[in-house]
Amino acid sequence: MSKILFSALLAVAALSSVPATHAHTAGDSVKPNFSHAIPNIPGKSLVAVEVSYPPGGASQPHTHAKSAFIYAYVVSGSIESQVNDQPAHVYTAGQAFYEEPGAHHRISRNASKTEPAKLLAVFVVDTADTALTTPQDAGEGR
Repeated sequence: MSKILFSALLAVAALSSVPATHAHTAGDSVKPNFSHAIPNIPGKSLVAVEVSYPPGGASQPHTHAKSAFIYAYVVSGSIESQVNDQPAHVYTAGQAFYEEPGAHHRISRNASKTEPAKLLAVFVVDTADTALTTPQDAGEGR
């Protein structure tokens, strides 16, 4: 995970009592967008982050918190994503996808080698979860 991402997400977590996200690398940049407890669903929070990829940039493979349902919206560019054992798919600006709780995000990268891309990831998660995203162990298979 990049130090910038970790610091930014720790700041969001400290301000809102929502856990930090990690598992991102120098191939992406993550910026907190929104974080708030959901008042009519005790114990749940809504957390949104912007993930920006430079041309050819990628996140390392990771899993998400067992409580986290994720809605992902491509703001600009093209994002290639593969979740669990589903086939990889390229999503373009204006398209969206979702990830089930506990999903294994095998591929998350900019599909372009020449243009940047941006994704808005919105988590609905247990407020008490301490890690929204966990890097894949080096020994795990893809």
